Amino acid sequence: PGPKPLTMGKRVRKPANVKKLISPKDGRLKSNIEKTKKESEEKKSDKVHHVQEYPTHMFFTYNTALGPPFRVLVDTNFINFSIQNKIDIMKGMMDCLYAKCTPILTDCVVGELEKLGPRFKVALRISKDKAFERIHCNCKGTYADDCLVQLVTQHRCFVVATCDKDLRRRLRKIPGVPIMYVKQRQFTVERLPDAYGAPR
Repeated sequence: PGPKPLTMGKRVRKPANVKKLISPKDGRLKSNIEKTKKESEEKKSDKVHHVQEYPTHMFFTYNTALGPPFRVLVDTNFINFSIQNKIDIMKGMMDCLYAKCTPILTDCVVGELEKLGPRFKVALRISKDKAFERIHCNCKGTYADDCLVQLVTQHRCFVVATCDKDLRRRLRKIPGVPIMYVKQRQFTVERLPDAYGAPR
C-alpha cells in the first residue's frame, strides 16, 4: 500500500471574547427594584376596602323609618307589566300597602319610555297622569336602572317598583330598600313587614 493522502485537519472555532451584559429586566438593577416596590405598594393599597356606614334605623334588611304615605319610584317595565296584567297602578299600590302611595317618575324613566317608541304609547300616556310625581335627576344618560339605584342609595325614603330581575338583584344589595313587583296579577312587596295586603 502506498502513502495515505494528506487530509485537512478540522478547524475548531475559538469562542469569541463577548462581554457579558446584564439584561434590562434583571431584578438587581436599581430601577427594577424601585418598580417592584411600587407594584407591591399598589397591590396593598388595592386590598383596602371602604365599608359604607348605614343609618341606625336599618334593622337587618328592614327600614323602620319608612311609613305612610309611601313614595314609590316606578320603573318603565313596572308600568308595562301593570298594563299587561290590567292593574290600575294607584289602586294596586294601595291594595298592596294598605296606605296612601305617591308614584314617582324620574326624568330617566320618562326618557326611556319616550325612546321605546309607539309600542309603549299607553305607558307614556299613563306616566303623564297628574297622580304621578316627577323628580328631576342630574343623570347624563337615560339609563333608568343606574338612576334609580343612585337615587335610592342617597335617599332611603323610597319603595322601588320594578319587574326587572337584574335591577331587583342590584337593589337587594342595598339594605333598607323595599321592592315592589307584579305577582299573581297583583302587586307584592318584599323587605317591608307591614305590607299586609301583599301576597306571600
